[in-house]
Amino acid sequence: MSASDEEHMAQALALARRGLGLTWPSPSVGSIVVAPSGEIVSRGWTASGGRPHAEAIALDRARARARGATLYVTLEPCAHEGGRGLACADVIAAAQPARAVVALRDPDPRTSGQGLERLAAAGIEVVEGVLAAEAASVALGHLLRVTEERPAVTLKLALGADGLMPRGDGAPVWITGPEARAHGHLLRARNDAILVGRGTILADNPSLTCRLPGMGCRSPVRVVLDRRLRTPPEAHLFDDMMVPVWLICAADEDHPNAEALQERCAEIVPAAVDAHGMLGIRDALETLASRGITRVLVEGGPSVARAFLDADLIDEAVIYQGPNPAGADGLMPFVNEGLDRLTGSGHFTQIHARSFGPDRMTWWRRMRTCSPALSAA
Repeated sequence: MSASDEEHMAQALALARRGLGLTWPSPSVGSIVVAPSGEIVSRGWTASGGRPHAEAIALDRARARARGATLYVTLEPCAHEGGRGLACADVIAAAQPARAVVALRDPDPRTSGQGLERLAAAGIEVVEGVLAAEAASVALGHLLRVTEERPAVTLKLALGADGLMPRGDGAPVWITGPEARAHGHLLRARNDAILVGRGTILADNPSLTCRLPGMGCRSPVRVVLDRRLRTPPEAHLFDDMMVPVWLICAADEDHPNAEALQERCAEIVPAAVDAHGMLGIRDALETLASRGITRVLVEGGPSVARAFLDADLIDEAVIYQGPNPAGADGLMPFVNEGLDRLTGSGHFTQIHARSFGPDRMTWWRRMRTCSPALSAA
């Protein structure tokens, strides 16, 4: 491993981030082909919908110049053939680069180690583990879906200076300014799904789409936890029928409102309930993972936020705080507990902070890794 290896892998990771929210059920991967002279010959990242893969795109663009070059890829090339082409490990072997620098081994049992073995068997020098921790962060959703059968979860909170959430009254109430809200919409674009509870639909009547200019097509699947399917069919959620709406409800129960919601293009998704008759958060996440979702942005209210925190299923938290208080009717972010329940727990560490005018954003990450694949990184 060399400094140039790290520099090129950092560029490949930047490419991988471009595809976040677009490639599920496949991970978003970045790849670069570099000539022996150090010239970057080609770049690629996973296409929307997950195919073609990043390596195949980069090698196709490099053509004959890939021979003898170094290929950088953020996740181990797949070793299984899909319905739309050869395994990436075989495509790379045929292109005959001299080296393959891989950030992270893929825990998917169809590939795990086998992709690297095929490259080595083809006479390609394989270097593994370059910027592995950074690559694990980018591929977190894929890693957790494979190893824990759930997507990665990011909790988003918007609070006033008093640490309280504004109370909705049938429409959204803004506690932060337009720049912070735009950043929140970027978060939506980088996730496969956005999840709220039915209470948020009633309180705020949100659309839950990405409203950045030119990025409406990157709106994530909208997921509502609604045990009894009582979401109003006239909710703004259903105004844009081009963006899917999945309503997770209790399995094995009658839902008289189902037909009216399906007429509004909602997809009814049954899930298991816990011993108290409530939707189980982990079961709901496993249901989403079985449908290919790898990254979920939780924007629900205090009850949903507390449920995820109680279940120890928050991987990252993005907290926006405005300069003005939410006021006497504000809500505590975790029902009857304040922000310190997360930030002061010792289970999360702050990894980033940024100001948007008078608003402040802090980004927190779980300190204890869940996945063996992450621990290895």
